[in-house]
Amino acid sequence: MEKLELMKMLMETENPSVLKAIRKIFQKEEKDWWDDLTEEQKEFLEESLKQADNGEVHDFNAFIEPYLK
Repeated sequence: MEKLELMKMLMETENPSVLKAIRKIFQKEEKDWWDDLTEEQKEFLEESLKQADNGEVHDFNAFIEPYLK
């Protein structure tokens, strides 16, 4: 029901700023967060995933335990 109401409002508007704002909303939804990362961030995440795949991980609770005493 709400979609139909929005579609009707969209079809009836001639306001370019409204249409532009709606377009921006949809473009933002389609954008992948990965594209917003820097190359350094991407490389860090890729290396982290490789380490995890290779079993090079540490249990957080075991790591933090000595610092909680």
